[in-house]
Amino acid sequence: MPSSTQGRQPHFVAALEDTPIVAIDRLDETQKASSTWSDAWDSMRRRPTFWISSALILLVVIVALFPTLFTQTSPTANCLLGNSNGGPEADHPFGFTRQGCDIYARVIFGTQASVTVGLLATVIVTLFGIIVGSLAGYYGGFLDAIVSRIGDIFFAIPTVLGAIVLLSVLPDRSPIVIALVLSIFAWPQIARIMRGAVLSARNSDYVNASVALGVSKFKILIRHVVPNAIAPVIVIATVSLGTFIVAEATLSFLGIGLGGGIMSWGNDISQAQTGIRTAPQVLMYPAAALSVTVLAFLMLGDVVRDALDPQARARR
Repeated sequence: MPSSTQGRQPHFVAALEDTPIVAIDRLDETQKASSTWSDAWDSMRRRPTFWISSALILLVVIVALFPTLFTQTSPTANCLLGNSNGGPEADHPFGFTRQGCDIYARVIFGTQASVTVGLLATVIVTLFGIIVGSLAGYYGGFLDAIVSRIGDIFFAIPTVLGAIVLLSVLPDRSPIVIALVLSIFAWPQIARIMRGAVLSARNSDYVNASVALGVSKFKILIRHVVPNAIAPVIVIATVSLGTFIVAEATLSFLGIGLGGGIMSWGNDISQAQTGIRTAPQVLMYPAAALSVTVLAFLMLGDVVRDALDPQARARR
């Protein structure tokens, strides 16, 4: 009887010794993630730039979703040539286009297409980049080599230039198609950043503790590595949204973006270039809406970057 108890004692002692270590590793991981996001929120909410940019973005999103709340004037109907390039009036604060359409209504309704392209492209690029970058960084080996080489090929092609070439052979140029085309050439940046963050996180103590417990690699990647490596991707995604809106406007300005029947800020800017001297308001208002929207996303991206960067918080 004593010998049996003595034989089980080392295993019992080992279990007692291992359990606190695993619990501490899990607690440290949870506290670290919670502390990072809590500190980031505290940093962001103390900055006026965060609230200003958030308010502007919220306003743009509401305008895109519910344009009729801001104007009851149709942007295409009741276009009278007698109002061509006319100045502001009581119910038309921005004046009229060359075709006699209300500029204010076109700016309001054009928000939807521009924001849709930016949001769709950002979501597609972010999700695809996170998946590809995570798998390549965590599993490494042949998969990492293949993903890195394919990423290098697409990374060498400028996004707008690649989109011009591809859109020139596509018959349909809807917002979804524009977003997909931009995503094809823009995903390597997110994938590279995610891969680097995963490479740094996969050697952490909480990952080693999970491996020792026998947790599968995929569960470790999903539960532990990705949540602790996603912060820099959020920063890039916030900034990229404004970049994609500019890319859509650039493509539309060049005549190869959204179809002519789709209202967007880029199409309005493109149509206004012929009469910029005689009617500058036709160009000024959609360009101002584009600039303010992109500036809001860039401002928010800077705030998020500073909040999630420990060195930046230390400098502030």
